[in-house]
Amino acid sequence: MMIRAYRFRLYPSQAQNKEMTRHLWLSKELWNRMLEYSKNKYKSERKFASKKELREIVKRQGLYSQVAQELVDRFLESILRFLKLRRQRVRCGFPRFKSLQRMKSLCYPQTGFKLSGSKLKVTPFGEVKLKLHRILTGRIKTLVLKRESSGRWFAIFTVEEEEQEPSINQGSEVGIDLGLMNLAIISDGSVIPNPRHLKKHESKIANLGRRLSRKKKNSQNRNKARVKLARAYEKQSNSRNDFLHKTSSFLANKYSLIAMEGLSPREMIQNHFGKQINDAGWASFASMLCYKAESAGCRVVFVDPKGTSQECSRCGEIVKKGLRDRSHQCPHCGLTMDRDLNAAHNILKRATAGHAERDACGVATEVSTMKQEAHTYL
Repeated sequence: MMIRAYRFRLYPSQAQNKEMTRHLWLSKELWNRMLEYSKNKYKSERKFASKKELREIVKRQGLYSQVAQELVDRFLESILRFLKLRRQRVRCGFPRFKSLQRMKSLCYPQTGFKLSGSKLKVTPFGEVKLKLHRILTGRIKTLVLKRESSGRWFAIFTVEEEEQEPSINQGSEVGIDLGLMNLAIISDGSVIPNPRHLKKHESKIANLGRRLSRKKKNSQNRNKARVKLARAYEKQSNSRNDFLHKTSSFLANKYSLIAMEGLSPREMIQNHFGKQINDAGWASFASMLCYKAESAGCRVVFVDPKGTSQECSRCGEIVKKGLRDRSHQCPHCGLTMDRDLNAAHNILKRATAGHAERDACGVATEVSTMKQEAHTYL
C-alpha cells in the first residue's frame, strides 16, 4: 500500500466561506488557550500539559470533535518537535501564539466528510462545491480544508492506494546539470531553459507591496491590499509549479535513468544566488522527479557534485574554471564544449556501474543530500 495526496479547489458559498473562516478563528483561539495553559503549567509545575488536559480545553467549544482532537495532536507535536531540536542543540523557537492569518487549515482525520461527485459534504458546513479535475483512486483516509493567503479554499485528500507495477521504460540514460542561466543541461545535448518566473511577476509584486505598506494597519483597505499581493505571489508560484511538473513528467517518461548532483540547495541559498535558486526551484524539481520516476519506470540517481564542472569528461584531468568561464577547454586532450554539458557527462559517468555511487551489484544509491533537502526545504 502507498499513500498519495490529492489537492482540489473548493468553491464555498458566501455563507459557507464565512462559517469556515469562523471555525479557523475558533481553532486559533483554542490554540492560543492551550499554549497559555501549557506555559503556565510549566512555570508552576515544571511539566507540560497532558493530552487529556488539552482535550478538556477544546471539548464543546464549537469545533467538530475530530477537528478539535487533531488540533490537540498538532499542538503536542509542535512541543515535542521543539524539545527534540533543543536536545540536538538546534536553534529553534517555542510554539507561539497564532493570528487568524497563521491558522490556515481544518483537518478531518477520520470522519465528518463524504465525497460524492463534484460535491463534498463536510460537517458542519454542508455540501461544498468541488472542482474534481481528476479521479480519486483508492481509499480516502483524511481530509484537510486549507485556506491560502489569497483567500482561496482547497480540499486535500490523503488516499491509500494499492502499489502498482512500474511501467517499463526503454529510454536512454542521461545526466542532468542544474543551473541558473538554463534550468538544466542534459548530457544528450538537450537544454531546458530557465523561465525566470520571478522576473515576469516582480514588477507587479513590488507595486502591490508598496501599496500595502501605505495602508493603515488593521484597516479593511490594508486587508484588501494584502489579499491582492497574496494572489500575485500565488500566481507566480502556480506558474513555476506548472512548469516544473510538466518538465519533470516529460523527463521521467522519456529516460530510463536520470543522474543528478546531490546538491544542498539550502546551504547554497545562504551563500550565493539565493533569489535565483529559489526562483528556479531546484529542490522542488528534484522532489517531483523522484516521486514521478517510481511510476514511470525511471530511476533517479544522485552523485557527488564535487568537481563535476572542473573535471574533463573525456580524459578526467582537472581544468580550473571560474563562474564566468562558460566553456570547457581541456589542454590535455583538446576537448572543447559548454561547461554545463561537460558537467552533465561527468554526472552520468559517476552514476554508471563500477563507480563509488553504485554498489557491487550495480544498484544505484538513490538517497542523497538533495533528496532529503527536497522534503525539508520547500
